[in-house]
Amino acid sequence: MHYKRILLKLSGEALMGEQQYGIDAKRLDEYAEEIQAVIEKGVEVAIVIGGGNIFRGLAGASQGMDRVQGDHMGMLATVINGLALQSALELKGVQTRLQSAIKINEVAEPFIRRRAIRHLEKGRVVIFGGGTGNPYFTTDSAAVLRAIEIKADVILKGTRVDGIYTSDPEKDKNATKFDSISFNEVLSKGLKVMDTTAFTLSQENELPIVVFDMNTQGNLMKIVSGENIGTVVNV
Repeated sequence: MHYKRILLKLSGEALMGEQQYGIDAKRLDEYAEEIQAVIEKGVEVAIVIGGGNIFRGLAGASQGMDRVQGDHMGMLATVINGLALQSALELKGVQTRLQSAIKINEVAEPFIRRRAIRHLEKGRVVIFGGGTGNPYFTTDSAAVLRAIEIKADVILKGTRVDGIYTSDPEKDKNATKFDSISFNEVLSKGLKVMDTTAFTLSQENELPIVVFDMNTQGNLMKIVSGENIGTVVNV
């Protein structure tokens, strides 16, 4: 395998499938199958999942809600998604642990870095919920932070688009895809990969990011096997 330990970042919206909100059981099962396949190859997998399919703090704030309260609701949404993914994986016989940045001891372990690493070494999937535990930080920032803490080889950002383009490919038919691009090029071209805080943290720690289409069956396995899928952002 090309990568030994990965941090898979999934958006909450990805779990909606064809629905308008919530969790699509079929999509959840598809993701669990993809993750199970790479685990069986000996790859260590950690996951950070967003909560946008349930609640997004920034959206709440735009409607007059207190931003801190809204972000705390968003953090809880990521724990709900984490529990759903944990259940889907365990139905397939994959051992998992859900760790939360906010204390919910009845449903998730507290985030403890050494414990998380030990779980990974034992072949368990570790799902990180609750974001960073702080308002004003996105799950992109949580993904980069956790990847650095567990010494992941790469962040794999699963989206509905098959890489990074010169412009939004869903709106611009002439958009062209990058196979690889540097951190500096992303910034100079004003391309949107992650929020600025997360992206800068990844750049400073020389942690590569691969943006790929998670909804195409087999893509996750192809990436960890070293195939040129999606777009690689590197130093």
